[in-house]
Amino acid sequence: MKALRLLQSPQILTASVYDFAMHATRVSLAVIALIFPLLPVYAQQSHWASAENKTAQYILDMERKWVEGVCVDNGVVAGLLADDFQGTSTAGARFTKADELRDEKAPRIAHDCGLDETRVRFFGDSIALVYGSEHAVGKDKSQPGAKVCQIWTDTWLKRGDQWQIIASQDNRVPCK
Repeated sequence: MKALRLLQSPQILTASVYDFAMHATRVSLAVIALIFPLLPVYAQQSHWASAENKTAQYILDMERKWVEGVCVDNGVVAGLLADDFQGTSTAGARFTKADELRDEKAPRIAHDCGLDETRVRFFGDSIALVYGSEHAVGKDKSQPGAKVCQIWTDTWLKRGDQWQIIASQDNRVPCK
C-alpha cells in the first residue's frame, strides 16, 4: 500500500522522469563523444592523383626504381619497403622486406626491365594504392629469352613524413 502511495505522488514521479531524462542525455552525449572522432574516417573520399601531384610523382619514381631493380642493383628496397612489409608473389608465396633485400643482392640475369602503366589513388592523407604493370626479359630462369609481364597493386602508407610500401600483390599476365 505504501509503495502504491509513493508511485501516485507527483513529486516522486517528477523526480523519476527527471532522473531518467538526465541519464538518457548523459548516455547520448557519451555516444556522440565516442562516435564524433570517427566521422572523418567514414567521410574520407578517395581520388586519383593528378599528373602534377608531387607525392604521386615520388611514389611512381620509387615504383620505377623497384621495377628497374630486377635488372640492376640500385639499392632501392631498404628505403622503399616498410619493415613490416608483406607481399604476395605471382606464385602465391608470401615474401617480406628481408626476402626482397636478399633478392636485391643476388646476381641479375634479367634485362630490359620497365614500368608500364601506373595509376595512383589516394585515400585520405596517408594511404595510397598504386595499380601498375611491368615487364622484363629473362626474369623467368626457365625461359631466359622470354619477356615476362606482371600487373600488381602496391599499398603505400605514410608514417610520419615517409611514404613506404606496406603490401604488394603481383600477378603474371600474358604480354601485350
